[in-house]
Amino acid sequence: MLNHAKPLNHNHTPLVNQVLTAMLKNQPFDPNPSPSTQPWTTDSVSQVLTSIPRFFFHSPRSIGRQPGFRHRAPLKQRNLRQETYKFHNDIFLLGPVAHRDLNKVNLGVDKALDFYYWVENQFGFHHNERTCRDMAIVLAKANRLKALWDFLKDMSRRGPLVTTQSITCLMKCLGDEGLVNEALAAFYRMKQFHCKPDVYAYNTIIYALCRVGNFKKARFLLEQMELPGFRYPPDVFTYTILISSYCRYGLETGCRKATRRRLWEANHMFRNMVFRGFVPDVVTYNALINGCCKTYRIERALELFEDMKKRDCTPNRVTYDSFIRYYAAVNEIDKAVDMLRRMQDLNHGLATSSSYTPIIHALCEAGRATEARDFLVELVDGGSIPREYTYNLVCNALSSAGEVNVLDDSLQKRIEDGMQRRYKHIMKVKPIMTRKGARLDRRWEGLDIRRSRMKRRLVAVDGRRRVWTATGRVAGPATRWREGGGGVEIWAGRTGFAPSNQIWAWSQNGPKLG
Repeated sequence: MLNHAKPLNHNHTPLVNQVLTAMLKNQPFDPNPSPSTQPWTTDSVSQVLTSIPRFFFHSPRSIGRQPGFRHRAPLKQRNLRQETYKFHNDIFLLGPVAHRDLNKVNLGVDKALDFYYWVENQFGFHHNERTCRDMAIVLAKANRLKALWDFLKDMSRRGPLVTTQSITCLMKCLGDEGLVNEALAAFYRMKQFHCKPDVYAYNTIIYALCRVGNFKKARFLLEQMELPGFRYPPDVFTYTILISSYCRYGLETGCRKATRRRLWEANHMFRNMVFRGFVPDVVTYNALINGCCKTYRIERALELFEDMKKRDCTPNRVTYDSFIRYYAAVNEIDKAVDMLRRMQDLNHGLATSSSYTPIIHALCEAGRATEARDFLVELVDGGSIPREYTYNLVCNALSSAGEVNVLDDSLQKRIEDGMQRRYKHIMKVKPIMTRKGARLDRRWEGLDIRRSRMKRRLVAVDGRRRVWTATGRVAGPATRWREGGGGVEIWAGRTGFAPSNQIWAWSQNGPKLG
């Protein structure tokens, strides 16, 4: 079973790489391993189990994805039964399951379970809390809930393998997968596995509930923690989770009344937190200040900013960026510049592209092209590279003002080379991906959106002349096309999935459409 192959990860031991290679090749495990085989340790077993989701569960579209929480679509509660029905009946699917290869997922789950019991039976390895937790997370990421509960019941009978920390990590994993109801079920099943929830478990399930907008259940758990004599009272993080969630997800409703209600609840939660003797940190202040600035409640935001100084809570770049974005949006550019200079003078953070970009855009819209040019030079001298849109906006503003050749050639070369390097890096880790089941015409792969209200993305046209975006959505039929300039331009009409009125795609050296 163990054969020599090119290492999949240089941080792993050769034994781990050999096992992962055998799993990918779907080779069976050796029932009679050699006695001279390197003994298995907790670290090596954990490395194999944690690598399985990366090689078997992630779709090719996940290549190069950001590990953080920013720029994600709003999370929604998933219905596994409905997803299974749609998949088997070839109905259009959205969400993480749309781009998964279920055969590969099933292979990964089978190989993970076989490996888990193989090292135990053949090598006498005794599993501990860490390896049990890693195996449970594999089953959770594969959305195999029945197998997950059976596995946890089996492990809980062996001894202290299923702990509160294991269930907490499992709840976080299920919440990230959009299975919040299942995470709540794991929370209530702790007693079944002889575990007691602590404040970390409560914070984890409250955050998962807030991500899908179930604030009613989250508040119920908080009120339960606030009861007199409760074993695990809330802490600063508990209130910060609810405050940030009210401010963040309240703005996504699109309803002014709902937004006002969420922001009122966030402020009420903040006052309740202070009344109970908790000292808010910079994260709590940043969440509430950002929510106030985005809803044009600048007086309340400045009041919180002054309260930070009274409590000796030092603001950071995120705090100042909220004010800079607000002042730039309401065309009070001088106040935005004052906030930027105050941050630099007090050394409260390093100004980056997120600090300069709102000011540059507001200056260009106000016709102050020379000042926008100065801030662009300051941004580049600070070591950051502006976005292509920002750079083109400044160049167009200078051209409209009649100030040609104002930017130095060396500065332009630095900016353009930086944007080109960034674009090439993105192209390496985010290749053209298509939805499973779409039979694409190879002649039409690699169409590049040149001008659109959308972000720069790649599309392809299948044999039925349907335009597919890089997110795997059908933008609509190719209604018009034109040949010229060494390529073909294609327009796609708007449908329910198209985020813009039209898409202008361009194919280098492409043949005629029809």
